Amino acid sequence: MDQPQKFKRCMVFAGGGFRFGIYLGMVAAARDAGRAPDLLLATCGGALAAAVIQALPDDAQRKAWLASPQMYDFWRGLQPAPQATIARTLWLAAQRKLAQQAAPTVPDLFNDYLFEVPHHLPLPPPAETSEVTVATVGGQLLFGPADAGQPRGTRKLFVQTVFGDARVAALLQGMRSPFNDPRWGPHAVADAVLTVQGLPLDAAARLSIIDFFYFPPYAHAGQRYIGGVVDLFPVELAQRLAGEVMMEFKESFDQNFSIPAWRSVLGLDGNQRLRQVNSQALDVWIDTSDISTALARNQVGKKLDWRGNRIGLRLPPSYADYQRAIDAQWQYGYQRVQEALQRPQPADKSAMRHVDRYNSAKELTPCVS
Repeated sequence: MDQPQKFKRCMVFAGGGFRFGIYLGMVAAARDAGRAPDLLLATCGGALAAAVIQALPDDAQRKAWLASPQMYDFWRGLQPAPQATIARTLWLAAQRKLAQQAAPTVPDLFNDYLFEVPHHLPLPPPAETSEVTVATVGGQLLFGPADAGQPRGTRKLFVQTVFGDARVAALLQGMRSPFNDPRWGPHAVADAVLTVQGLPLDAAARLSIIDFFYFPPYAHAGQRYIGGVVDLFPVELAQRLAGEVMMEFKESFDQNFSIPAWRSVLGLDGNQRLRQVNSQALDVWIDTSDISTALARNQVGKKLDWRGNRIGLRLPPSYADYQRAIDAQWQYGYQRVQEALQRPQPADKSAMRHVDRYNSAKELTPCVS
């Protein structure tokens, strides 16, 4: 069978954490500039934004849904896991920080997590027809609870999995993992890339947000999954799927928590992956490297609940504050894409060249480990 034609334009939603409202603004800006994507490739929190965009026909409805009372109540309803006491959580994080081996043991993702998995995501029903296709990235587990704590050796623990339609599956047929290269060392990600068709978009979005150490693995059809963190920056997938790729240039991972987590679970260095991704020549790089400072106020984040002896979520204190936070996210994403599309493109289209030429006055850290 002949391989189908590539999509015209892919916009990658690379994570976003709790700030995934930026992606609604990014798509709106691209459309207003005549560069609307026909494919959204989403990981982690970006999968929620992609599901909303696919389901609703215009920017006003999408933004209203994300800023709705039911979404605010959803975040307020997330409960800390009973075992996630402050002392235990910090002790486990310190152990990961001190360990230097690449995923030496099978991680106990079934018990070492902060929050109970959400039972219901208040997403709109998927549209029967849409101008945009969504593909969601997750990671299938190759181990079970009985394996936790055992020495890993050279065993692979995860396989990158893409949830999409038949066209997406056909374009990715036979693709190898981007980590199928000796440069990445003895990591825990399998060489293959799997594709799964027919998973409802709301289930794919719920699955993709399962970040290790935040939520326990997600079970579906006899398999267990973690989210898009298994390949948070799927640039190779995007290039395989579309003729034009638009992607974020993101801030670096912190060395105290994120980098040790990547190393202990995936056996990979997140900042090394960032540097490798940023060296790629893409059509449009969208600079979101200042997001932590630009969107520092009234955002969802972690907090220490000393009285309850848990690590909980810090939320905007009122629904009105939550609405303002979503609006700030939307405006941020819109402005960053506007800037990216108005910026003269250098001959070398890597993100690192973009930083040298366009942001020479800014102190950026995504290429610093």
